[in-house]
Amino acid sequence: MNRKKLVVLTGAGVSAESGIRTFRDSNGLWENHDVMEVASPEGWRKNRALVQEFYNQRRKQARECQPNAAHLALAQLEKHLEVQIITQNVDDLHERAGSTKVLHLHGELSKAQSTLDPRLVYPLDHWEIKEGDLCEKGSQLRPFIVWFGEAVPMMIPAMKIAAQADFFLVLGTSMQVYPAASLIDYVPKPAPKYLIDPAQPDFSFPENMTFIQKKATEGMALFTQLIIEKIS
Repeated sequence: MNRKKLVVLTGAGVSAESGIRTFRDSNGLWENHDVMEVASPEGWRKNRALVQEFYNQRRKQARECQPNAAHLALAQLEKHLEVQIITQNVDDLHERAGSTKVLHLHGELSKAQSTLDPRLVYPLDHWEIKEGDLCEKGSQLRPFIVWFGEAVPMMIPAMKIAAQADFFLVLGTSMQVYPAASLIDYVPKPAPKYLIDPAQPDFSFPENMTFIQKKATEGMALFTQLIIEKIS
């Protein structure tokens, strides 16, 4: 059977309900650091130890958190639809909830990357990257994270996925972070679109968009009912 394709763009609001702090908490500070100190190539060059420690702690925290009802609901929808998740989040909570098709736009905490050759990426079975942990070419490993000012190499595959959507869901993101926010422009115009967010969006709704003003977990319960009725 040729199942309908649901493409989902997820952001920090999904992980926040599992206890993961968002990038933009507390006046542009993230865990008391200016984001540019810990999430930019300049920050890495200025204080590599700070950046490593910052992501080590984020990695440790993420390993202690569990998927919430929104993550689990998306995984359960695979029984009814082909579900492709495009996430701005760097945790692995979607995968741990059972989702089988997850594209990470901004990298993954659970992996390390060579500072010499960005094509060299390694899975981590622990939470800490230490000074002296080297890639096979002998260079220091860094977090496998797309920092501010760096290219987003997964955008092109994400655009192609968005263009195939029969339904498009935006979950836990304000659609203010680019280039991810531009993905909705690639969704076919006739495709029904849904936005789940507790705050009133600061943009004009595109054609065929339904707004569910709820947090991710509550909104997903409503969305699941809506989408199953639509495809039944």
